Amino acid sequence: MKTMQVLFIAFLIVPFVEIYVLLQVGGMIGAFPTIFLVVLTAALGAWLLRRQGFATWQRFQTALAQGGIPAYEMIEGPILLVGGALLLTPGFFTDLLGFACLIPALRRRIAMYIIEQHLLKTQIGSVFKQSRTDQTIIEGEYKKED
Repeated sequence: MKTMQVLFIAFLIVPFVEIYVLLQVGGMIGAFPTIFLVVLTAALGAWLLRRQGFATWQRFQTALAQGGIPAYEMIEGPILLVGGALLLTPGFFTDLLGFACLIPALRRRIAMYIIEQHLLKTQIGSVFKQSRTDQTIIEGEYKKED
């Protein structure tokens, strides 16, 4: 399935899941406690996002200062951004996904998967592709002698 199809289906299904879960929780504990929980998870998520973001930024700066390439940190940054957006979206299902993005071990595994399965294969494939299509042209003059 293509990425755009998956995103389209997610944008259709997630709101229905959110509404269903909110109605179920609201039916069990009431409207005001449900609203309080949604606001509380957003506030807690913003606080955790800030801490995790600063920790990732510090690891990024440390790797650069040591002359290394902060590959994992460069992938973890957008994962944190997505997690923050999910946490600020009202609802329990998106909060669950957002909190999952804030777990350092899980975030590291996701970054490792992205780097190893998508970025390295793309880079290796482009190297082989270049080597096949590159034609070495050597300029010069020649003189045929009998």
